Amino acid sequence: MTTQLLIYETVVPLSAARHHGCAIETKRNYEFSGKTNSVPLMAVEFPHAVSEYAIVFAGNKESIMPAVILGVREGENLFLSRDAKWDAKYVPAFVRRYPFVFSTSADGDRLILCIDEAYSGFNREARGQELFDADHKPTQYVQNVLTFLQEYQAQFNRTVAFCKKVLELDLLEPMQAQVETTAGEKLSLAGFMAVNREKLKALSGEKLAELAKSDALELLYLHLQSMRNFQALPSRLSVIKGGTPEAPSSGDATADDRLNGSRASA
Repeated sequence: MTTQLLIYETVVPLSAARHHGCAIETKRNYEFSGKTNSVPLMAVEFPHAVSEYAIVFAGNKESIMPAVILGVREGENLFLSRDAKWDAKYVPAFVRRYPFVFSTSADGDRLILCIDEAYSGFNREARGQELFDADHKPTQYVQNVLTFLQEYQAQFNRTVAFCKKVLELDLLEPMQAQVETTAGEKLSLAGFMAVNREKLKALSGEKLAELAKSDALELLYLHLQSMRNFQALPSRLSVIKGGTPEAPSSGDATADDRLNGSRASA
């Protein structure tokens, strides 16, 4: 599985001094995600992602994070169409937040809003959504982005707490997915973990009740349910090789969407 932040190339703090007159083109282009075969997923997104993606856990015995599988080879995103659209109904929040991201200040006390200037939609000709107004103040678009990233950060912290509980209960085991294309080519994907059903069933009633009360038990079963989506990857491989993938059935998401995929109010 690829390094998650490789989609970011030239990240700098967003500032009026540097970015007044700059804008982000509103027509969403997901070309930036073409070389990653997995992206992180927040716990709150599980119900939205479960019907289309395989949800796994990436990391080690000390630290893990949920992720969705996008491809079975390094540098391959099978959910990206030839015209750089997202070929699924739900777009993970990690992808939707691009080209924006938080960085931590040197003292570790503050989060700083940054932008990847390498994004193809970023421009200095004021095409699309401008970043700063005539008074050099952040536009409503940037305010919406900031709200989205603040919610993302809050959900990230909740997801970390959920993952710590999963590790404490020792529910995970390394897994390897075997995929065979329609042409008979056999591919395998490793480097991720999944919940062991027997370990989950063996938990005491007290532990299960604790998981249920925090909604963690539902998340674990959504994860297990999602594993069947590995079976759909061969069809995506054949479509990529044989022709142009179908366009997404829903409109393109933008950076000011809510984390769960619904439109945020301006």
